[in-house]
Amino acid sequence: MATTLNPARPFPGAGKYPLDAGHFDEAFAPTGAPRPPYAELVDALARQDLVVLRERVRSSIASLGLSFGPGRALAVDPVPRVIGAAEWRELEPGLLQRARALNAFLADTYGGQRIFDAGVVPRSLLETSTGYEPRMAGLLDPAVPAATVAGLDLIRDEDGALLVLEDNLRMPSGSAYAIAVREAIEPAIEPATAPRPLDDYVPALAAAIRAADPHGRDEASAAILSDGPQSGAWYEHRRLSRELGIPVVEPRQLETERGRLFARIARRRTQLDVIYRRTDEDRLSTPEGDLTRLGELLMPALESGRLRCVNAFGTGVADDKLAHAYAERMIEFYLDEKPLLRSVPSFDLADEADRETALERLDQLVLKPRDGFGGQGVTIMPRATAPQRRRAIGLVRRRPERFIAQETIQLSSHPTVCGARLRPRRVDLRPFVLSGGSGATAMAGGLTRYARGAGEMVVNSSRGGGCKDTWVLEDEPGGSGR
Repeated sequence: MATTLNPARPFPGAGKYPLDAGHFDEAFAPTGAPRPPYAELVDALARQDLVVLRERVRSSIASLGLSFGPGRALAVDPVPRVIGAAEWRELEPGLLQRARALNAFLADTYGGQRIFDAGVVPRSLLETSTGYEPRMAGLLDPAVPAATVAGLDLIRDEDGALLVLEDNLRMPSGSAYAIAVREAIEPAIEPATAPRPLDDYVPALAAAIRAADPHGRDEASAAILSDGPQSGAWYEHRRLSRELGIPVVEPRQLETERGRLFARIARRRTQLDVIYRRTDEDRLSTPEGDLTRLGELLMPALESGRLRCVNAFGTGVADDKLAHAYAERMIEFYLDEKPLLRSVPSFDLADEADRETALERLDQLVLKPRDGFGGQGVTIMPRATAPQRRRAIGLVRRRPERFIAQETIQLSSHPTVCGARLRPRRVDLRPFVLSGGSGATAMAGGLTRYARGAGEMVVNSSRGGGCKDTWVLEDEPGGSGR
């Protein structure tokens, strides 16, 4: 049942903001009062004309050249998401814990495979995962985390608990977008208390890249490996290149010779020690075992030990949606700890018991292809049409090992400028965890993504979703953030 928001301090566009009792609103309690972390933001917005604010932010975004693929301007909403200091103190250890366990899983997968021998994770995951790269067996250094950058997609359930929806370990995008969105939003709103800054992320990434140097030197010769201007994250590649002080190279610029990798950069031939992998192609070998073109370029240097990849090839096995179903078990197995951050409950449809349970209530679940990304191939069964449901059920019955099922969670909503008013739009949160030789650290907040249509549940930028700034509050004297 929807209710209407009547805040104590109304501001233009805030009236008649619909609150739906069926899901959690990030900014407003069911009574219509701002939640404690949002009180100051509501006051700041009261001094703004929402249309003017939106146009000011659009102008800033355009001047930054922020886009998601060729000719696709990134939609950015001016109303930031706010996370209280107390909630962040609870959330951050869970993010770091999960990243540690997933990196331990990757090291084990390409090493001793203890977790499979113990039966904690079914060996069929390896046998059927498109993200598993057999040629990386024995090539990962346990001291250098394979998933240097992890992006964990979080959603908030109806009761307000944050859950991990997906783990992104191949080449998660969004960190530079989060920094750019902050540059556009914070000056436009001018909050009385500034959120925690994001300026420590790039130095931490630089340190992780240096720590990956196979020769153990302070100054590695490094580059970002990109698909070039056609990449959806081309803005991010160029920006990180500038801030890290390392070049962007494309596969066509690479050459291999005597177990070394070289790049043609500005007419010079430079040997590379480290590459930060940001290509869509993440396979070194074909299903038949032959090297891909990228594999032909990189494998000699990887096998000789003269090259390392930041976000190593083969991390896709932990990106697998089926691996997500076992992530909490990984935490207990590798770290001997209880999970601090829970996963959205998932069903392994290759497991007979799980499959029978899921099929009994399939119309209530979400079906996902194990190797999908960007929301592609996902069927939200409670919202699907009859033909969509029949097709999804048929696919699952024919090839259950290719899919997982998840509980349907009603994503939380967040006030978003629509026309001259605020309207709720569904959101998720992608925080970023950096893992290097000296440990792991998380960006303060990360990138909030929102669905642009009313009631829509898919927030991915590749499917038309937009972005919001994410503010993590500092402690106030004598108080807490939430």
